[in-house]
Amino acid sequence: MVNELLRERREALLSRQRPGEPMSRAELAEAVNAHVWASTGQRIALDAHAIARYERGQSRWPGQQYRDGLRAVLGVSTDIEIGFYPTKRGSAARETGHSSTWDLDTLAGLADLGSKYVDLTRRGLLGLAAYSAVATALPSESWWTEMVRRSTERAARGVRSVGRGDIEAVQESVSFFSRMDQRHGGGHARAAAMQYLTDDVHRLLNGSFPNDALRSEMFSAASELAYVAGWMAFDNAEHGIAQGLFTSSVKLAAEADDPAMAAHTLRAMAHQAIDLGHPSQAQELASASVDGDRYKAAAPRERALLGVVHARALAATGQGSAASSALLRAERDLSAATAGGDEPTRVFFFGEASLAHETGNTLRDIGDLSGAEQQLEHSVATRKASTFKRTHAVTLGYLGDVQARRGELEQAVETWNAALDAMDGVQSARARQTIVEMRSALAVYKITSSDAAILDERASAYLAATN
Repeated sequence: MVNELLRERREALLSRQRPGEPMSRAELAEAVNAHVWASTGQRIALDAHAIARYERGQSRWPGQQYRDGLRAVLGVSTDIEIGFYPTKRGSAARETGHSSTWDLDTLAGLADLGSKYVDLTRRGLLGLAAYSAVATALPSESWWTEMVRRSTERAARGVRSVGRGDIEAVQESVSFFSRMDQRHGGGHARAAAMQYLTDDVHRLLNGSFPNDALRSEMFSAASELAYVAGWMAFDNAEHGIAQGLFTSSVKLAAEADDPAMAAHTLRAMAHQAIDLGHPSQAQELASASVDGDRYKAAAPRERALLGVVHARALAATGQGSAASSALLRAERDLSAATAGGDEPTRVFFFGEASLAHETGNTLRDIGDLSGAEQQLEHSVATRKASTFKRTHAVTLGYLGDVQARRGELEQAVETWNAALDAMDGVQSARARQTIVEMRSALAVYKITSSDAAILDERASAYLAATN
């Protein structure tokens, strides 16, 4: 049943971008995201597609933070006033935890994900696949052994012969897409990465291998490609698709018996959960990434990456002391990494600047704004901005926010202008979200200088152009 109440409440508000017209779905989503950030310090990624789904009645009971934000922006006091009410299906999903997702056949699940992505792309509704906190429930320890067994048996039935050249081709594609993402954001080439994974690579995974070592290498390479495609989708706010790809990546790593690769992806899943305001799920995922063989199998640089996201998850759950200890361990791990060390190429992006970026976010979340500002400034100063444009823009956005919180309003305006400059050629919903939050901060902190007015105009034009 169509949710007329929600649509009517939205259309009763006026658009800030188009005077005289009703508020658009995109504007409502941005206002809700900004409200949740300003009131809770947590990030969500509501978008116009989700609002459309709510108005069509396809979702009658969004998450708590989404409902809270919608009520505040639309000026109502109860969920019923905007057409939301709990459903049996929603309650059952929370109780079951969707743990069966991990038991589905890995390659069948990958093919299904590819067909859904194609269907969503044709309809132009990528945002329909929404993130689900309950789908992050982790499988049992015995599951890992079972996945290796399944993979070995499947390989024995394969027809197409797969060799070293096939594996190298997949590895080269991983490097290409990863560097594209780092420089230009997840909005570039994500469809190509998804198609290659679910078409060509899927066929290779169903092939036969001369030995288990090559089979393991192929599944590890496919796991990394699924992770990269998932990260691109996450960066582009296609959260349900990202979650499905991350899950496939962990399953492929399990079939490869590659615990370090699984840890790498679990860390990404934790990062996504933090950004979307699911701290308990983030802590569970991050703790799993640094648990046992996953942490032991990782090289020092990768251990540092796992550890600093673990620190962020601890901070998000209010465990400041534990988060500080995790930061110190991450620093020690990165110090132990050497330029010529045996590090996987997937951590090419993680160094001093990235550690400072995540450390700054962790310190911000535990209330140390001075320390957060120092770390974020260090990240900006030490990063190769031309190579890592997306992350550079995001870091500048975070830095401006911390400066505004500290009352350094003129400096914040200057930093946010630099963030907008850095976004040229970047297609990233995460980078865009920092600009949405910046505009909210300009209003919250009553920054009304002429420079701030010019910045707000720049930001409004940027958001309109990238809507």
